[in-house]
Amino acid sequence: MKMKLFQTICRQLRSSKGFSVESAALVAFSTSSYCCGRKKNVNPYEEVDQEKYSNLVQSVLSSRGVAHTPGSVEEDALLCGPVSKHKPPKQGEDPRVPQNWFPIFNPERSDKPNASDPSVPLKIPLQRNVIPSVTRVLQQTMTKRQVFWLERWKQRMILELGEDGFKEYNSNIFLQGKRFHEALESILSPQETLKERDENLLKSGYIESVQHILKDVSGVRALESAVQHETLNYIGLLDCVAEYQGKLCVIDWKTSEKPKPFIQSTFDNPLQVVAYMGAMNHDTNYSFQVQCGLIVVAYKDGSPAHPHFMDAELCSQYWAKWLLRLEEYTEKKKNQNIQKPE
Repeated sequence: MKMKLFQTICRQLRSSKGFSVESAALVAFSTSSYCCGRKKNVNPYEEVDQEKYSNLVQSVLSSRGVAHTPGSVEEDALLCGPVSKHKPPKQGEDPRVPQNWFPIFNPERSDKPNASDPSVPLKIPLQRNVIPSVTRVLQQTMTKRQVFWLERWKQRMILELGEDGFKEYNSNIFLQGKRFHEALESILSPQETLKERDENLLKSGYIESVQHILKDVSGVRALESAVQHETLNYIGLLDCVAEYQGKLCVIDWKTSEKPKPFIQSTFDNPLQVVAYMGAMNHDTNYSFQVQCGLIVVAYKDGSPAHPHFMDAELCSQYWAKWLLRLEEYTEKKKNQNIQKPE
């Protein structure tokens, strides 16, 4: 009886005009909603002309999902190195283990602040030299799948914008991120006094997006500060070291043109964070160490940023992957030097 009653109900639902089985329309995320409308005060963010790219970006972002736009495209100005064209390989766990293991944490250091630690956040300038940067290592060792989707995205953008237009687009994205970091530095630096330009910087969707995160950030120890791992031979420039909800973290601030609610959506950003962390923990310029990481993805329309917290265990897992990428980069450079004619 129950089965017959269920079948009768199903037939009635199918014949009912009020019952629809049509799929819901796709929702596209616009990148220009914040800039439209009022322009009473000159805001440096408004110098970035995203409106002219709005339809294209919306089309690219809504076409196939996350894989079309690697995070490195959104955060960096231009990717260096050649890209190859091939079908995207199947994703799978990498069974390899690092050949030259080095710990991410320093047993000789404490993660507790010392009385001798400076009250003003450290800001060590980055020395440009032959040592590879974290960003360069990650760019030169992207997976075949990342390379495939990056090339596909790049070619579509060039087709729509032309070579010059694509360069302008990348420059605008870079400028946008630069403004965001300048504003955060003004907020997090205790010795900074807000100038008129800084006040304009703070009037942005990105800063509105991270307000709920900033409420949980305290005890800033470093801002835009360089790190160097002398043993593993790489350098980097970290965004921030501060306490987040009471835990000392390397914090990486990111902007994105689409939501990234999961840490998997941030691509190689976790590797970047642990690379900075491991270098800082063994850099003699720092007297303390960090055991946690935080990736904050902010949005131009002011919607709440997504925080991705990384505890010590998760950082250790990503550290092993970073060591593999570093070994791959070293091996690649060694082979290139061997092939060079004398």
